[in-house]
Amino acid sequence: MSSNVLFLVLNKEEYLEEILDMFLETGVKGATILDSQGMGRAIGESDYLFGAIRKIIDGSRPYNKTIFTVIEDENLLEEVIDRVQSILGDISEPGIGMMFTIPLGKVYGMAKINSKGK
Repeated sequence: MSSNVLFLVLNKEEYLEEILDMFLETGVKGATILDSQGMGRAIGESDYLFGAIRKIIDGSRPYNKTIFTVIEDENLLEEVIDRVQSILGDISEPGIGMMFTIPLGKVYGMAKINSKGK
């Protein structure tokens, strides 16, 4: 059984609590949440004109939350991805965020990796 890290960059912070509640409901036992900032915002802080234009064009939010969690069970991973998409709607729309997974090798410092039913 291979583990994956699920990353969710959440621009719409109002969905954070609902997503975390869903994690608990589905058996995801832990996640890390980071305050994050997109490159456009970082550049915009140093270049006022670029930042103003960027906000007008894509309605980008200045800050977001990056959530990541290790999920061992492939079925649980698919369920969580499906449920995140049902909460957020069309994640490909501008201003929603992005989600991706990365296969995971060795893990150190975690007592138990998330696995549904364990």
